[in-house]
Amino acid sequence: MVLKAFKLRLYPNKTQRTQMHVNFGCVRFVWNQMLNMHIERYKNNKQARFQNAFAMNNMLRAMKLEFPWLKQAESTSLQMANRDLDDAFQRFFNPSLQNGFPKFKSKKNATQSYTSKFVNNNIQVVDNHHIKLPKLGLVYFRGGRILNGKIKAVTVRVNSRNQYEASVLVENENQVFEKTKKVVGIDLGLRNLSITSDGQKEDIFKTSDKLNKKLRIWERKKSRRYENAKKAIAFDKHEKALFPRTELTQFLRYQQARRTVAKIKKQIANRRKDNLHKLTTKLVKQYDVIVVENLSVKNMMKNHHLSASIANAAWGILVSQLKYKCAWYGKQLIIVDPKNTSRICHECKQKNHEIDNLTQNEWLNTREWDCPNCHTHLDRDVNAAKNILARGLETLA
Repeated sequence: MVLKAFKLRLYPNKTQRTQMHVNFGCVRFVWNQMLNMHIERYKNNKQARFQNAFAMNNMLRAMKLEFPWLKQAESTSLQMANRDLDDAFQRFFNPSLQNGFPKFKSKKNATQSYTSKFVNNNIQVVDNHHIKLPKLGLVYFRGGRILNGKIKAVTVRVNSRNQYEASVLVENENQVFEKTKKVVGIDLGLRNLSITSDGQKEDIFKTSDKLNKKLRIWERKKSRRYENAKKAIAFDKHEKALFPRTELTQFLRYQQARRTVAKIKKQIANRRKDNLHKLTTKLVKQYDVIVVENLSVKNMMKNHHLSASIANAAWGILVSQLKYKCAWYGKQLIIVDPKNTSRICHECKQKNHEIDNLTQNEWLNTREWDCPNCHTHLDRDVNAAKNILARGLETLA
């Protein structure tokens, strides 16, 4: 049995939207109160025992007596907020994960969400266009691929485009793809997204010129309207206006530009993710063992000349998709150290020291080279993929 999720686009009515935002506020309040409690406890007594999710759930009773309006929220969503905070602290304490300290949540954040647990059939997919959610009743939805299985939880969110979504987590039986008895090493690049050890190359995702032009136009409009809104706020404050404008939410034209920019960026992200899903599913179907390199994307993003291209390549998303798809479909993923994979000849296993003195730009522009030891003519990326495969197979031996 595996956990899978499917996403639905919700179209709530006015009453349901109001209840959703009440729930967003209550969950945000509980998170901030519990986080502040942990901080104060540590200040007063550094030896104080950490309060886990169970202990925080017990505190909810007293909190609801002090703040009766918390009873308007769906009860399991407040418990899930405590569970998420507990998980955030566990990740912070785990040195191998290197997660930062949990942060307070702001109501000014354009994206808000809450999660409800499945209890006593409080969550049901009624038909192809209606889902029953706690405190909301029947909510109309469109799109999404509905999966069969036992519902475990649902996350309701509103994004920066004021669109409502629900991610339904279900538990269902695992599928297994047929075994092909093939293995492959994959080198990730910027000219080609992926280069396999058998020479197949996949082009990197490129946004259409029409969409790029539209994004540039609206980003300029957004910047211009933002500056005008800031000037208007400063003018009202200086002139001591009777009804001064103090928040950006009061400027409708700026909000329109902000939502449009977010919508276009979401379209680009969805197309990129769709491209990655098609590629990773094809790889998992074709090969039983997949070996990829463990790239330090965070450090590579510090190179401002390549950061935009690296972000567009989305190597991290590709590897994460391979991880869970290999687990789902009975295949094996191996992650290896990429050091010198493109500088070592896969035939004689000797490193080419003649290219050690090249600058980074010169090395990036070197797409093919001849091995000085065995004189094999090598394609830089295919050679790297073959070395990655060899390192992965060594770990299996």
